[in-house]
Amino acid sequence: MSDEHYFTADPSVPFQRAPLTASVWGRDLALVSGSGVFAQGRLDVGTAVLFRETEPPRADRVLDLGCGYGVIGLAIAASDPAAHVTCVDVNERALALTRENAERLGLAERVTAALPDEVPDGEFDEIWSNPPIRIGKEALHALLLRWLPRLTPEGRAVLVVGKNLGADSLQRWLGEQGLPAARIASAKGFRVLEVRRG
Repeated sequence: MSDEHYFTADPSVPFQRAPLTASVWGRDLALVSGSGVFAQGRLDVGTAVLFRETEPPRADRVLDLGCGYGVIGLAIAASDPAAHVTCVDVNERALALTRENAERLGLAERVTAALPDEVPDGEFDEIWSNPPIRIGKEALHALLLRWLPRLTPEGRAVLVVGKNLGADSLQRWLGEQGLPAARIASAKGFRVLEVRRG
């Protein structure tokens, strides 16, 4: 499958579901992924690093940006019974899988999956993301500039980015935008960045 599919609204590849178990923050989450969605049938290495190098947030309003089948947002909701998580993606299959997984885990009341233009106005206490670097630098910058300003003044974003995919240049660029980013971990060729509103 080409990388193109997972950030396409309606992938052309036939839809086949692929179950997996993700061990996250001391919990095993039984999930379903699918063809045409990022990391079909697995927890990708970057997201695994993100979980291993962080603690679950304690926040009321969380955004999972570029949610895929929902593993980050669902892990946050499963870890914090007070969290309300919005999972956003352009891929309709990803959103459908996120909704199914939320239902299966009993989290549907606190997890919303939506297209970007369907997300109501408002701020988020935390934004978590394994952002879609392969959409290209210009599109990635536009994506981050759309969502990161929606952090509360005290809020933060936690991003995992491959070093060979430009993590260090992205960290510098964020700082230039008035969104200072600190590297909080580095493992397996990935950087975990914590971004604050400047």
